[in-house]
Amino acid sequence: MENKSKKPLKTILTIVISLAFAGFFLWFALKGLDFKVIQKSLAKANYWWVLLAACFGIAAYWFRAIRWNLMLEPMGHHISDSNSLWSISFGYLMNLTIPRSGEVARATALYGVEKVPVDQSFGTIILERVVDLVCMVVFLGLTLIFKGEVIYSFYKNSGIELNPDKILMGAAVLTVGAILFFVFKKKLANVPVLDKIIRFIDGVLEGITSVFKLKQKGKFILYTAGIWISYYFAAYLVCFALPETSDFTFDDGFLILVVGTFGMIIPASGGIGAFNLAMKYGFMALFISMGKSGELGGEIGLTYSFISLPLQIVIMLVMGLVSIPMLAKARNRLTENTVSES
Repeated sequence: MENKSKKPLKTILTIVISLAFAGFFLWFALKGLDFKVIQKSLAKANYWWVLLAACFGIAAYWFRAIRWNLMLEPMGHHISDSNSLWSISFGYLMNLTIPRSGEVARATALYGVEKVPVDQSFGTIILERVVDLVCMVVFLGLTLIFKGEVIYSFYKNSGIELNPDKILMGAAVLTVGAILFFVFKKKLANVPVLDKIIRFIDGVLEGITSVFKLKQKGKFILYTAGIWISYYFAAYLVCFALPETSDFTFDDGFLILVVGTFGMIIPASGGIGAFNLAMKYGFMALFISMGKSGELGGEIGLTYSFISLPLQIVIMLVMGLVSIPMLAKARNRLTENTVSES
C-alpha cells in the first residue's frame, strides 16, 4: 500500500519539476525581449514551408515504426506497421504529460495490441536511444566541421572563458573513473544503489552490440538515416518560412538541429522554455558569425522557436490522440481473434 501511495506523489513531483524547468527557461529566454519584432516576423512568415516541415516530422514517425519492427524480429515478433506507429505515437503523447514516461507507455501499448512482452520491447527502445545518441554525435561532428567558426565566434563574443587545463583534467578523471568502474564492476554490484546503475549500463552496452545481431542491417541503417534526415528537414525548412532566415545555408541546418536537440533533451514539459532558449542562443551565434546583430539573432531565434516547437507539439498531440482509438480498435480485434480461436 505504501508503494502505491508513493506513485501518485512521484508523478505529481515529476510534473511539477518539469513545469518548473519549463517556466524558468521560458522566463530566461523571454527576459528583455522586444515582442514587436517577433510579432512582425510571425506576421510575415510563409506557413507553407511549415506545412512541408510537418510532413517530414510525420515521416520520422513512420520510419521509426518500420525500424522498430526490424528490431523486434530477432526475438520472434512480427508486428504490423500500423500498431508500431500508433504505439510510438501514444508514447510521445505521454511524454507531453509526464516527461520520460513515453518509453514505458509505448512498450505497454504494444503489448496490448501485439502481446510483445514489455521487457523485450523496452529493451529495443533503449537500443533506439543509443542509436539516436550515435546519430546525434554524427550531426554534432558535421556541425563542428562546417560551422565550427560559428561556435568559436559566439564563444569569443560571449565573454565565457574556458580553462583548457581544467577541461583536460576533467576528461582524465572521467577516463580513469570509467576504467576503474569496469575493473571493479562485479564488486560494486554488491552495493544495492550501484547495482541498478550497473545493470542500466550493461543494458545500454548490450543494446549497442545487439545491432550486429539484426538480420536486415542494411534496412536498419536506411531507416535510421530516414529518421534523422526527416528530423533535419523538419528543422531546416522552417527557416524558409521567415524572411530573416530564408537565406540560411544547408550547413546552417546542422547547427539548428543539434542545438534544438540539446534543448529537447532537458526534462521540461514538451521542451517548452529549454528549446526556446536553445534556439535563441543558436541563432545569436549564427547572426554574430555573419556580422549581424546578436540581439536580432536572439529575437529571430525565439521567433523560429515559436513556430517550430508548437509544430512539434501539434504533431505529437494529433498523432497521439488519433493513436488512442486506433489502439483500442486493434485491442478489440485481437480479443475477438483470441476468442474465435479458442
